[in-house]
Amino acid sequence: MRFPLLALLAEGPAHGYELKQAMEQRFGSVLPPLNAGQIYTTLSRLERDGFVEDDAVAQNGRPNKRVYRLTENGRLELRGWVAEATPAVRLKDDFFIKLVLARAAKIADPLMLIARQRDAYLQALRELDDVALATNGDETAALLIEGAALHLEADLKWLDLCEQRLGS
Repeated sequence: MRFPLLALLAEGPAHGYELKQAMEQRFGSVLPPLNAGQIYTTLSRLERDGFVEDDAVAQNGRPNKRVYRLTENGRLELRGWVAEATPAVRLKDDFFIKLVLARAAKIADPLMLIARQRDAYLQALRELDDVALATNGDETAALLIEGAALHLEADLKWLDLCEQRLGS
């Protein structure tokens, strides 16, 4: 959440609820619902780390609203995030760790684990179809959904490979 908030604040100052709405508008139904507490906790940490500052804006009959803006350190942090390639997480695959360790300890049939994982990936693909129907032509959402589908299709091929090599 840290970098998406910094990126949204690069567009201009905003308070926490505006940032939550902006994330929801950009990504719609393809992201799980955002917790406002997560937004405010992240903003507090960004402020603590010197990446954002806030101004108290008086409201009529309500507590002051905190409007956040990027600091120069925040802009540098954001530039670093944009400049770096996002690391691949393939070597931290929890399923693969489970498969290898369960096979070695003989606590589960590897073929059963692979079959269960395949069912989960196929179910996830079907759920993406439902999500795609709910996006109403949102191009950002469509790209994210297509990327997720391609990853799942690659995971299914990888399971076939796991089955061939580890299944016996």
